[in-house]
Amino acid sequence: MVILLEHLDVRVSELKLGSVIAEDIFANTPYPIIRKDTKVSREHFLVFQTFQITKVAIANANPFNKSEEELQEADEAKATNLSESPSMIAVKKEFGGLYSQAVKDYKKEFMNWASGSKVDVTKVRSFIMPLVERVLEERQIVAKLNDYSKVHDYIYHHAIAMGMIAGALAQKLGFEKGQIMQIVTTCLLADCGMAKIDSRLLEKKAALSQHEFNEVKKHTLYSYQMIKETPLLKPEMKLAIFQHHERLDGSGYPKGERMDSITLIAQIIAVADIYHAMTSERIYRSKVSPFKVMEMIREDEFGKFNIQVVQALFSIVGDLPIGMRVELSTGETGEVIFVQQNVPTRPMIRISTSGEILDLSLKRQLYIERILG
Repeated sequence: MVILLEHLDVRVSELKLGSVIAEDIFANTPYPIIRKDTKVSREHFLVFQTFQITKVAIANANPFNKSEEELQEADEAKATNLSESPSMIAVKKEFGGLYSQAVKDYKKEFMNWASGSKVDVTKVRSFIMPLVERVLEERQIVAKLNDYSKVHDYIYHHAIAMGMIAGALAQKLGFEKGQIMQIVTTCLLADCGMAKIDSRLLEKKAALSQHEFNEVKKHTLYSYQMIKETPLLKPEMKLAIFQHHERLDGSGYPKGERMDSITLIAQIIAVADIYHAMTSERIYRSKVSPFKVMEMIREDEFGKFNIQVVQALFSIVGDLPIGMRVELSTGETGEVIFVQQNVPTRPMIRISTSGEILDLSLKRQLYIERILG
């Protein structure tokens, strides 16, 4: 009788591409550096080298039913794309086109609202549907949205981006598809009341006076009034529009609500709102790294936002696969070689020019500026 072993211990020097890791691999870390059932790629050999791992347990089978040549060809094709491939550029152009068109369509509707037209919920929802489908398939888009936002027409960019971010958050939090689309539409309309605000205030380059800011804050009430009669949004969604600037500690507006008085939908919109606002370029400041903003939200804004929603955003922004190319705040580029689950926005990076390994969890003065692909 032949006994088949569930796994084999193999030297890294003899390890084949496409082999499947049989056990979680640790290296003096509280979390696995490589998880069980991971398919070995070229990037993993860099991890083995970095952590001085010489032997690993692999599954005693090739569950992918591919030849070694096929596995190597696929992995080599992936490895050669250290810069953006033509296909990746084409995908970006396609997304960029959809995004730009959605912004233009939303702007047109916004101008109609400013002239007194009623909100057409179905029409507005159609603007963002293709983008939401994309972001639900590829949530990492959330970390790149500030690359698309422009100072000019910011308010329209903000609405579209907020909807996409809220959709990704709702998906991460376990909402069903129908609920996700309701939340996205609600988020897209959360600032429709801005159309009733004096445009000179919205376009003002200097800081707003307290009186002017009080006028802008009325947009939550205006937004609610503009959508309260539609049967296409559920009552809890309409309430979320009214509440999306409330904060758990009572510091928000319009009523200074606290904790459980604020709906979960409103809290999702609030996080989507502040994240995009803080990462985007504005008239009065440059754009800020999503990775830096995440830490600002968690530390400087602690107690204002739902911790589960903030953690969901951390998971989305910090979902960095091994091999992902990034640019650091120093201007240096490198690739992700290890991500700790407790600090996903501060992975270990191998610098492209020197080969130096930087642990961003230990070098707090550094952070990821942007994702390169």
